[in-house]
Amino acid sequence: MAQPRDSRQLMAEMNDRSREVFRRVVEGYLQSGQPVGSRTLTRDMSEKVSAATVRNVMQDLEYLGLLDSPHVSAGRVPTNMGLRLFVDSLLEVTPLDARDREKLDSTMGSNERDVAGLLEQVGGALSGITQGASLVLSPKHEAAIKHIEFVALAPDRVLVVLVFADGHVENRLFTPPKGITPSALREAANYLNSLIEGATVSSLLARFRAEVARNRREIDALATTLVEQGLAIWEDDGASDARLIVRGRANLLDEGAAAEDIERIRTLFDDLERKRDITEFLELTEQGEGVRIFIGAENRLFSLTGSTLVVSPYMNAERKVIGAVGVIGPTRLNYGRIVPIVDYTAQLVGRILSDRRAD
Repeated sequence: MAQPRDSRQLMAEMNDRSREVFRRVVEGYLQSGQPVGSRTLTRDMSEKVSAATVRNVMQDLEYLGLLDSPHVSAGRVPTNMGLRLFVDSLLEVTPLDARDREKLDSTMGSNERDVAGLLEQVGGALSGITQGASLVLSPKHEAAIKHIEFVALAPDRVLVVLVFADGHVENRLFTPPKGITPSALREAANYLNSLIEGATVSSLLARFRAEVARNRREIDALATTLVEQGLAIWEDDGASDARLIVRGRANLLDEGAAAEDIERIRTLFDDLERKRDITEFLELTEQGEGVRIFIGAENRLFSLTGSTLVVSPYMNAERKVIGAVGVIGPTRLNYGRIVPIVDYTAQLVGRILSDRRAD
């Protein structure tokens, strides 16, 4: 097998005939899910060629790592490398279907006032339209904090309660430093409440760290550690105060799928439901605007499923990434249709949330 090359190098090594054969194999596979044979291709080629000629081209493409032959004497299917080349160089994105647009618009036009409820509806609509599993990462809560409290539940468990100025309440558990006392809990809460006026979680943490740097000797060391851990739970924990909403897992549990594939998919969703790697999911979207496509092992989070993730960030009015929407499906996705759906949904969510915050 030749060494991996980037898309431009691979395209440069292919002549017009091999590009056409490659494109038709991928498109045929994406449409049917079945290997594409040389006889099928000869009926559709732009030039009249024999099946033997097409087979020779397919063998060359297999050598390049773009196609694979699942069975002896069978047709070819694209490899993940081949799908990546197709997506990067040959994919033709179709305009968003009017019916899909209407379904998404009607979801956004609902009377649901709660952001979480709205995003639940978005996830359901996205899953229904694409027939895949949808992922929606909701934004962090950035309202000003009104009050903070630490509640000891056990010697090794403390509950942090944040009450925001807009009435939103967040609760998180964390493990306090050893030897923490009730008086240290009260001191930590009182100290934070003296600083919270007009502060969000992010700005409060920055304010607190600056204050500690100025007054470290005057603050009890245990209380300092407690406060740092109590706030860091929102900043650094994988779950943060963002929520990953997953809808449509049944769409990937095809009755005809192999037992091994079904088990891998179940493992994927078990991981998602436990909210592992949510930070990684958001980081995927923050590396640039627009839709990104991760095929198989290109994304560590989904590599075990042999699936594709199509994901796009959504932004607030200040063009800051605050969340993401995406679709998980088999590698045999209709990429040309899914990409504009995910792109439109991300833009719509960002616009709606920005409008709500402006009200």
